[in-house]
Amino acid sequence: MSDMRIAVLGAAGRMGQALTSALYATPGCEIAGGLETAGSPLIGRDLGEIAGLEPIGIPVTDDPHALFAHVEGVLDFTVPDATTELVALAAQARIVHVIGTTGFKADQLAKIDAASRHATIVKAGNMSMGVNLMAALTKRVAEILGPEFDIEILEMHHRHKRDAPSGTALMLGEAAAEGRAVALADKAVRTRDGETGPRAEGDIGFATLRGGDVVGEHSVIFAGPGERFELRHVATDRGIFARGAVRAALWGRGRPPGLYSMADVLGL
Repeated sequence: MSDMRIAVLGAAGRMGQALTSALYATPGCEIAGGLETAGSPLIGRDLGEIAGLEPIGIPVTDDPHALFAHVEGVLDFTVPDATTELVALAAQARIVHVIGTTGFKADQLAKIDAASRHATIVKAGNMSMGVNLMAALTKRVAEILGPEFDIEILEMHHRHKRDAPSGTALMLGEAAAEGRAVALADKAVRTRDGETGPRAEGDIGFATLRGGDVVGEHSVIFAGPGERFELRHVATDRGIFARGAVRAALWGRGRPPGLYSMADVLGL
């Protein structure tokens, strides 16, 4: 089988550069293009040079229609509005769309779901293998431990992150809720301030920290009477997310249309 032709969306950003580097280093992949928003000063620049690699002879473009016409997959760690617009184009082109963007609203998620009827979409709040294993463990621990164990999710990211709680924290919350057989929307407590009263049994709490250049840290805390059980993951390199995304794209090649997760990719 020939190498899979894959493009990077948001190619000039920190994750875009990491994705380009991961594609460059992964056998079975061909870097087929990079997309940036219209008006970017990097339009026309060599994609390899932007990522700190040697020149690869592929200029960054601002034309998604032309780009999607000759690739088999795209890696998308952009922003919700951009992803929501591009997911329809990817579906029309019948290409694999790997989505690592977070912070979607309900109507945007509905558009992604609709696009998955025609395209292979792998979407995850976090593409790292460690975090996805952590989510599987969170679900299992939540199943085993009773409601006397309170669940709290703590996350910290760099000062530039735009959404809170992080997509990973929400993914872990969904895993905990699934383990407890409840809907996260009914049990999530995202903020506490002032006179809150006692903690309600079954709540799944979130706490968010922002500062410095922290790549990503997540803890799931199960606090019971007389003991506390914690799961923790610390990311020190964005490359783990990029490598996971590339793995997801290769896994999605030839798969039927649908909305998949990294749990599907990893067989969890």
